[in-house]
Amino acid sequence: MSWGCCKLKNYCLNCSLLNVVKIIKLMTHTYKLLLRKEPEGQYTVIVPALPGCITFGENIDHAIEMAKEAIQLYVEELQDRGEEIPDDSETLEYSLNISA
Repeated sequence: MSWGCCKLKNYCLNCSLLNVVKIIKLMTHTYKLLLRKEPEGQYTVIVPALPGCITFGENIDHAIEMAKEAIQLYVEELQDRGEEIPDDSETLEYSLNISA
């Protein structure tokens, strides 16, 4: 995480507060994960609310941990740029089966 105003890092109260705010903002977002099992047995994870946020894991638990890390890095980058942080808090999910 970048330190905002100075280079004192661990000693600057202002910078520490900025980082706490970043963490709190990250904790309040909701993200849906799409997990797809690959032929080799690993899982690909796509985060639809964050374009290009794709990762993978050796199993489901590992894939979810990798997704958490990818989301955190993605959101931190958006925050550093001052961009809006999209999420899935207003997204509804529905699965539709169609006979072909």
